[in-house]
Amino acid sequence: MASPSDHKATIIDGKAIAQTIRSEIAAEVRQLSQKYGKVPGLAVLIVGNRKDSQSYVGMKRKACAEVGIKSFDVDLPEDVPESELISKVHELNSNPDVHGILVQLPLPKHINEEKVLSEISLEKDVDGFHPLNIGKLAMKGREPLFHPCTPKGCLELLSRSGISIRGKQAVVVGRSNIVGLPVSLLLLKADATVSIVHSRTPDPERLVREADIIIAAAGQAMMIKGSWIKPGAAVIDVGTNAVDDPTKKAGYRLVGDVDFQEACKVAGWITPVPGGVGPMTVAMLLRNTIDGAKRVIEQ
Repeated sequence: MASPSDHKATIIDGKAIAQTIRSEIAAEVRQLSQKYGKVPGLAVLIVGNRKDSQSYVGMKRKACAEVGIKSFDVDLPEDVPESELISKVHELNSNPDVHGILVQLPLPKHINEEKVLSEISLEKDVDGFHPLNIGKLAMKGREPLFHPCTPKGCLELLSRSGISIRGKQAVVVGRSNIVGLPVSLLLLKADATVSIVHSRTPDPERLVREADIIIAAAGQAMMIKGSWIKPGAAVIDVGTNAVDDPTKKAGYRLVGDVDFQEACKVAGWITPVPGGVGPMTVAMLLRNTIDGAKRVIEQ
């Protein structure tokens, strides 16, 4: 009989799953184009020149091209006045060829993020961060027009890996507006029993150990050890942390919030970093964009 140390978690290949989803979307885009002569349009606004933001935006624009979604690029300087950014948003709101509007976060300090996001037309809020979309997400029996991309991607990884959520104990590590909070609401909608662990939680390990499903989104490199994980649990690692690594050309490597090597020996399923949740976020953005486009074009 194999000893426990031989156990190997099933790796959830986010890259492969995202590629499958992209192919599905590309087929739907072709159908729309053939039937109605129209394609979905996604506007991506970026302010300033943060390296990470630019790389994310580049990925999003490239993904659009790959599936046949028309990309509207708006690049604004770091010192753009808030009023000018808002008038750009209004311009895109009224452009019938744009079905989704995404403002790349974070915005520079002088711009009120909440104000800008609430100016995006509800029907075009493909990021799912409009206060009304989040509000509906939080309420029983209501459905937002869009679910936020990363949380939606986490649940899609579970469902496409055959992991059921109903009746399971789920623990979300982190309570950010972008991942922790909305993913906990989505899990609740899917009938999980949800706990949220955050920086003020006295004994995080005890709670995490009870979880059948762990969503790690704290932004702390390798915070969750193998000993924290219940045998057979499903682990979705949203963390992307750079740690120094002189053996790498860039001088660093990316790791998640979970100690991957250790977790593999205990978990039932786990997502790698990179190649887990990351590609899914972009795939879900494309999914939201085509869903928004269909609502308009097919009506």
